[in-house]
Amino acid sequence: MASLPFSALSLFFSLCVLLVSPTHSLTCTSQKFTGNKSYSNCTDLPNLNSYLHYTYNSTNSSLSVAFIASPAKPDGWIGWGINPNDTGMAGAQVILALKSSKGAPEVKTYNLVSYSDIREEKLSFDVWDLSAETNATSGEFTIFASVKVQEKAESVNHIWQVGAAVNKGKPGKHEFAADNKDAKATLKLTAAQKTGKTTTTTTTTPASGSSSTTTTDGGNNGSFRIKEMNVGFCFAVFVLLASFIGF
Repeated sequence: MASLPFSALSLFFSLCVLLVSPTHSLTCTSQKFTGNKSYSNCTDLPNLNSYLHYTYNSTNSSLSVAFIASPAKPDGWIGWGINPNDTGMAGAQVILALKSSKGAPEVKTYNLVSYSDIREEKLSFDVWDLSAETNATSGEFTIFASVKVQEKAESVNHIWQVGAAVNKGKPGKHEFAADNKDAKATLKLTAAQKTGKTTTTTTTTPASGSSSTTTTDGGNNGSFRIKEMNVGFCFAVFVLLASFIGF
């Protein structure tokens, strides 16, 4: 009997490694904050290498967030916000962290009335505990905030963005590449209520219509079962292929 080439066995072994490995690994779960800041949920946002940590408290209809991203250039800015009535940038209420003359990021709030009408003013909803910090090693900015959301809201439309420059204390225009244009999604709140546990399943649905579900710690039992099945299958086929090579 003709034997299978060793390269075929190596290829199969590589495929098994992919099957046994976790199907989705979150960067946000390894991110830590100074002080006593902690959040029930986190998600790796689908655009601009950015991350959102958040806790939804249904008792007072508030959303506490930590948004992490790197400015497009070191002297730039990052922003996160909510659009109360629509998806996308126009009509959004946003919080920006801008590189200041002192080096540390400065926090400001903006009303994006339209693409050509951007106003630095109070947001249309209450916001408190505003602050920002920078990571000297990675260059990332983090925006911390708590915002009031509509009572009994099941989700919010949120946007995020990064820019390259700050001119006289004002954010310069950001790029209009696909990654920038698609930096918007629907954040589900009903599955992310504050329960006193850190094991919560969260879902972020991109505005384009596709969806991705992430879990901080919960749901591992199902993952373990799948990996056990994959290990058994791979071992059986590996033994079979090895026997062919031995002939």
